Amino acid sequence: MSIKETFMNGEEGLFKPNSLTPMQKLTLRFVVVGLIYYAFAVIEGMMMRIYEVTPIAAIGDEQFFAIMTAHPLVGIFGSTYSIVFGAFLFLVPFLMKKPLWSIKLGNWTLWLIAIGTFIFWFSGFISHYSPLYTLYWPLPADFSQFSVWGGTFFILGIALVMVGTAFFVVNVFKTITYTPEGWEKQPAGALIKSALGLSGFRNLFSKKKKEHLVSLPVAAIARGTVDTALNAGIILFTGVLILVYMVAELFGTSLKHSAVDALLYKNWFWWGLDLIADGLVLIFVAGTWYLLATMITGKKLFMENIARAALFVEMVVSWTVWSHHLMSDQAQPGILKILSGEMVTAFELITQGLAFFITLVTLWSGRPLKMTNPLKFLLGGLLGFALAVPAGIMQADLGLNRILHNTQWIVGPHVHVAILVGLTMTLYSAIYILLPILTNGAKLYSQKLADFHFWTHLLGGIGMGAFMGMAGLNGMLRRTVYSNGEFAPYMILAALSGALLLVGFLAFFYNIVMTVGLNGVIGIFMPAKLKTKDLLPS
Repeated sequence: MSIKETFMNGEEGLFKPNSLTPMQKLTLRFVVVGLIYYAFAVIEGMMMRIYEVTPIAAIGDEQFFAIMTAHPLVGIFGSTYSIVFGAFLFLVPFLMKKPLWSIKLGNWTLWLIAIGTFIFWFSGFISHYSPLYTLYWPLPADFSQFSVWGGTFFILGIALVMVGTAFFVVNVFKTITYTPEGWEKQPAGALIKSALGLSGFRNLFSKKKKEHLVSLPVAAIARGTVDTALNAGIILFTGVLILVYMVAELFGTSLKHSAVDALLYKNWFWWGLDLIADGLVLIFVAGTWYLLATMITGKKLFMENIARAALFVEMVVSWTVWSHHLMSDQAQPGILKILSGEMVTAFELITQGLAFFITLVTLWSGRPLKMTNPLKFLLGGLLGFALAVPAGIMQADLGLNRILHNTQWIVGPHVHVAILVGLTMTLYSAIYILLPILTNGAKLYSQKLADFHFWTHLLGGIGMGAFMGMAGLNGMLRRTVYSNGEFAPYMILAALSGALLLVGFLAFFYNIVMTVGLNGVIGIFMPAKLKTKDLLPS
């Protein structure tokens, strides 16, 4: 049975016509929270785009940089983490045909991320906390630059998000390995090996092929969750380290001259952060592409064993790629710049290119295909990474890095195109395809609004990245204000592109609210009447 058939059978057998299961409600809560924080990120992004064109008296430079500090974290943790975690907490038990290990722990994850994100966003907005890289802070620090109280609450918010992330990690792996009450004992060790891609390696070199214990999408989720766990531990430790300095300052004791090696700190931080930026995103996205391609076509994934093996190879890549962030740092050892910064980074073009190829061939095998919303947004997501990944590979050249590293090129063609076009359009594809499953077959309110959403988001995301990149190639630095300066034409065009993103999102949000109804949105946050046992396949 194909994954598409599994989902359709599940929709008929699992979901009641007039009431949502606890699992459906939990997932929809994650999606709603994620979309609300996406609105935060888009609106604040537009404020920055406008400020780069002409100063806004109500904002000021301090507020601008505070927004710039919180903006990416609201988008990553508040929006992307919420949507991804909600989807995966639904998909892992659904595809494995057993209940989620703990819905209560899932709700803890939701609210810790939601509350933590609000705390660090609000503390930055009020106190103008703005070290720009947030946790990227070569200690000792100069507390005269920002409010210690604001920084303390900012870090506390980040810590809550990381604790919620840890709960997600536990829930995913416990769901994969545990045996539900009354079931025959499941082989936890073998399930973990299959989930990490080792079964794919075995089948590549063995004449006797063995059946995989977990589906490829579950394997991708599990593999990415390993990086999620490591990242959460590193960011949490880093936050606690900074918090120690802040609390000491609040009690009148300055630790800013204490010995913390700046180079070691930066390598530690970037190793942890790149587990998200270069490891987790590419792995989670690849797994989502595979799932969407098989659901859209009803076909088996092309080269599945190779795809599984590549998930394990990507573990090596994601754990050794961080040094491309430090290629312009004079103190960074040259061997790390070359091996990690250049060579391993270039290898990402192969691993991501392989996922790109497998997805496209799988879609090709399903011809003729109707250009549905999930298919359109999946193709948009593929295009986004096809543009952003090579842009990143270009930066990972010692010569070009000297020119591009601290310019708008980094945040334009690479970061924003990867996140807004590549990642976000992939998530939109997943939302469109899962919406009827999560809402018991609710029909989309307006296809015209969905089409409008697609084109405004695609053109807005690519346009903003391109114009920011052009400004960077002409010398515009990032994390710098150039209001009414020489780069104004590029910033005007980037702001217009950002406006397309904003109106596209508003159209999408209105479409979803009208699909489920305002009472339906409120009802998502009401306690579910059904028990967890109702999630079991019939």
